[in-house]
Amino acid sequence: MVSAQSSNLAKTHSLLIMRSFLIWTFTLAVCLLVVGFPLVVLMATVGCLLSIVLQSVMPASAVLVVAGGLIMFNVMAVLIAAGVLTAKGIHPKQVKWLSWLHGEAEKSQTTVYAACPLTCEINQ
Repeated sequence: MVSAQSSNLAKTHSLLIMRSFLIWTFTLAVCLLVVGFPLVVLMATVGCLLSIVLQSVMPASAVLVVAGGLIMFNVMAVLIAAGVLTAKGIHPKQVKWLSWLHGEAEKSQTTVYAACPLTCEINQ
């Protein structure tokens, strides 16, 4: 009985870790595409210049090598960052600025009307 419960707990824990890793991977990929747009433009510029330089050495595959390297760099950066955040035990629900990810609306201030201080406290 005890070994069955510990096996079940291990499966649950590994599923939670896998879920956290996948959520972090999705979140970091979206943030890289949306917020990191200037970084993507900078990488594309450097990639173009690098492919022009490599064109003299590898005329047939310079663009392919540079594009593959940049894509692999981005994928590895997202996966490593997601792995580090998962290994540290930080769950996306614990991060304040990720409220959009789990459907929580940001709490804005409630509207206070000008007449409210005069009428809100009246008990009838």
